[in-house]
Amino acid sequence: YRPARETFHTATKTTSVNRCPNRPALARLAAPTSLLLAMSAVIGCGSADDKADEGGKRSFTVAAAGDILIHPQLTDQAIADAKAAGRDGIDFGRIMAGVKPVISKADLAICHLEPVLGEPDGPFESYPNFLVPPQIADTIKDIGYDTCSTASNHTLDHGEAGVKRTLDVLDKAGVKHTGSFRSREEAATPLVLDVKGVKVAQLSFAFGFNGRELPRDKPWMVNQNSFDRIAAAERTARKAGAEVVILSIHWGREQQTEPTIPQLKLARRIAEETGIDLVLGHHAHVVQPMEKVNGTWIAYGLGNQVARHDVPNGLTEEGIIGWFEFTERSGGWDAEARYAPTLVEIPPDPEDPAAPEIRDARGVTAHRLLDVAAALRAEKGLTEERRPRLRLAFDRVRGTMLNRGAAKDGLKPLHDLPD
Repeated sequence: YRPARETFHTATKTTSVNRCPNRPALARLAAPTSLLLAMSAVIGCGSADDKADEGGKRSFTVAAAGDILIHPQLTDQAIADAKAAGRDGIDFGRIMAGVKPVISKADLAICHLEPVLGEPDGPFESYPNFLVPPQIADTIKDIGYDTCSTASNHTLDHGEAGVKRTLDVLDKAGVKHTGSFRSREEAATPLVLDVKGVKVAQLSFAFGFNGRELPRDKPWMVNQNSFDRIAAAERTARKAGAEVVILSIHWGREQQTEPTIPQLKLARRIAEETGIDLVLGHHAHVVQPMEKVNGTWIAYGLGNQVARHDVPNGLTEEGIIGWFEFTERSGGWDAEARYAPTLVEIPPDPEDPAAPEIRDARGVTAHRLLDVAAALRAEKGLTEERRPRLRLAFDRVRGTMLNRGAAKDGLKPLHDLPD
């Protein structure tokens, strides 16, 4: 439980977010019908909110997922999917369709867009200087995301022009954003969203930019981690009327499932010395634990939402959608935390001599992002080789989520596995 901070109202740009009506559009994404029906059945619309609303308390839900990082194999898949549908171009919709029932159900859905967006026809680049198809922004919107954090170690991969283009594309797609900025005025204006009548602010910070420096005359272009800057940003958001403040932060060490000591220390300062209500961690590309510190949920690392690293190691394909139910209590806000394990299924490498046999055995023919529990409930297409992989992802994520004692604070899966 976090007591409310005193708020002072100043002029700011506030956006209204209206969620559940998006759900009837599920059929537009070509996931298997049985899978979408199963996910719809277990999620519904607003059931978690109705329980709190009955008591006369304001409440809202937040869904937040890990890194969106488009590698060449995903672009190739999006081209193939568009072609299979009889269209030219690039379409990431089928890749990400599996998480739409969860994301679109939340009152506020937050993504983390790590790379720079390029021109529609390319050229595109991968690591170390990402430049990816801007068509991903339309999919982000269609999946149900309202806003994206854009401060990451890759934000400056293509300089000021890349920052501007990325934000312009998100604007055109109708996706809000924060963390990187086109002007001093934009940087000074907190992002405050009206979520079911509650003013919710999103902050976004990153530890650094892979050796690149912010322009001397434009130090405001991307938010860089420091406790003092984060605390100041929260104060600014509160003065702009924010009742709840959510921090997206790019931090930690890649491929490490445990938070680093600097992560732990910064998390505690944020929880103990600011009024920030929720911390969402990114960058590690693998799932890290959640922990409740001084009444604040810290998600150290949400893993990858969608990515396809050159050398997949099993962990980089796994991620979570964090699910947080905020309820107003005695002038403050309490959050219950849940998580939905996700998995990016990867087809066999066509250069593997055994690819046809592996593909036939696993039944995986394309890159697809799955809600693991929903896929297991749907059952359709689950071979004897595929089902254990999904259960492994669920169990491994559950173990990671709980290894800093979060079970005592009520952390559990959004949906359990079928018997």
